[in-house]
Amino acid sequence: MEDVDFRSENSGASTTYPMQCSALRKDGYVIIKDRPCKIVEMNTSMSGKHGHAKVHLVGLDIFTGETHEDIVPSTHNMDVPSISWKDFEVNGIKDGYLTFLDDNFDTKEGPKMPEGELGEEITERAKRENSFLVTLLEAMGEQQVIGHRSMN
Repeated sequence: MEDVDFRSENSGASTTYPMQCSALRKDGYVIIKDRPCKIVEMNTSMSGKHGHAKVHLVGLDIFTGETHEDIVPSTHNMDVPSISWKDFEVNGIKDGYLTFLDDNFDTKEGPKMPEGELGEEITERAKRENSFLVTLLEAMGEQQVIGHRSMN
């Protein structure tokens, strides 16, 4: 009998799930051009006599802010990203990465410091406070810090 290895590299949870296009709503999420997007505009138009209704979707990439568009039949399934937000207690910044406490209270080197104004705010907060919380957005294997706040 052949040895079989059942070990897996991930939790097995899917990064996306299907949803019929007609069930999508503005301010919801969808995958457009292989990117997780927040729907900012959605218009339905009827095509010819025997044609199917088409949905014009406009979405903003949740990580880059880029605009993506697609036109799909309303009866087709679209992929929707599984999105999670999680708060982490930050202890400092090391080599451009945040150091934080994980769920087991072990210190980990975590997500990359965000660029721009948010990164500057976090750097200033780290100088003033020993620890504070950052909110981490995760979807489709990507992570990004999207906010920060005090512990109390």
